[in-house]
Amino acid sequence: MAEDPRDWEIETRAVRGGLMRTEHGEISEALFLNQSFAYESAAAADARFAGGPGFIYQRFGNPTTQMFEDRLALLEGAEACKACASGMAAVQLSLMGLVRAGDHIVAGRALFGSCRWILSEWMPRFGVETTYVDATDLEAWKNAVRPNTRAFLVESPANPLLEVTAIGAVAEIAHAAGAKLVVDNVFATPIFQKPLALGADIVVYSATKHIDGQGRVLGGAILGAADVLTEAYKDMHRHTGPALSPFNSWVLLKGLETLELRVRRQTENAGKVADAIAAHGKVLKTIYPGRPDHPQAAIIANQMTGGGNVVAFDLGSREAAWRFLDALQIVDISNNLGDAKSMATHPSTTTHRSMPEAERIAIGLTEGWVRMSVGLEGPNDLIRDVSRALDGA
Repeated sequence: MAEDPRDWEIETRAVRGGLMRTEHGEISEALFLNQSFAYESAAAADARFAGGPGFIYQRFGNPTTQMFEDRLALLEGAEACKACASGMAAVQLSLMGLVRAGDHIVAGRALFGSCRWILSEWMPRFGVETTYVDATDLEAWKNAVRPNTRAFLVESPANPLLEVTAIGAVAEIAHAAGAKLVVDNVFATPIFQKPLALGADIVVYSATKHIDGQGRVLGGAILGAADVLTEAYKDMHRHTGPALSPFNSWVLLKGLETLELRVRRQTENAGKVADAIAAHGKVLKTIYPGRPDHPQAAIIANQMTGGGNVVAFDLGSREAAWRFLDALQIVDISNNLGDAKSMATHPSTTTHRSMPEAERIAIGLTEGWVRMSVGLEGPNDLIRDVSRALDGA
């Protein structure tokens, strides 16, 4: 009997999941740079457009993209995956597919700046309102529900201060209200957290981050039950055009092969760097999901199996944060994360710049905070670089 890939260990899923070889028997997955596909006959074209097996057009699907979707779904433990051109395309599609004019969304207050823009600026143009809540306060979620609430959105851990939400408890509140819970799982990755198993309906990723992990391409993904993805997203994905290119699909597919290895090593490094930062006298506060002093440590122990590679710390002022960043010699100043190279950014003036100051203050993001994505360099080199920069901060 052929083995069921769902029975494989995560490492095997990452290397062999979704494999679709041609008659040539290639080891590295084939890159199908095809916009369109030919049919044996007019009847065959009719059958394929009617929903039969096979590919039609790159915007609808592609063999390389299909391999990426199938492999990521296996890693996530999802029935289905829909790849998108970027993480933000995935976030927008994940929400737009669930709501109509007159509907309501409840979202955690701590969100990436572009996610806040979609909810605060884009959605209202189509008659969809959003209420923001403290994502750690279950009563706030309950109190925000309206009769027309159709979706909940949460990042956990959240960008940039790594706030962690009790996904299972929020899922229960959403389902009691007849809404679906969308979880942005990019910081935890499918290696350390499984939102679908915790009760979430939809998981979204910026594959640009850890899945690529080497600063090459953009990509995104939406995962969940097959019927939900078909009903909410199939037609919208086909007709509005957020398709992931075959080349990017191939790069991300190859990235999945080493995802588990990279993320675990990055997390090991991050734990050491976080401890060094926390012990430095210039640092007012350090937040890292792998440390016992994280504000939601009990929740983390219940739903995550690793702390991830992102550390946040407060140096008290913008001037001190900038002095720290400018003094780094190994770590890059960059707003990306999940890369093999370590990078740090000042969220108030980069990733969360578009968020009004009052809203930044509401999530605790004052101008002294730095967000650092720890990479694959030697941990002693990173600690030396960070400590030297902190000395001058």
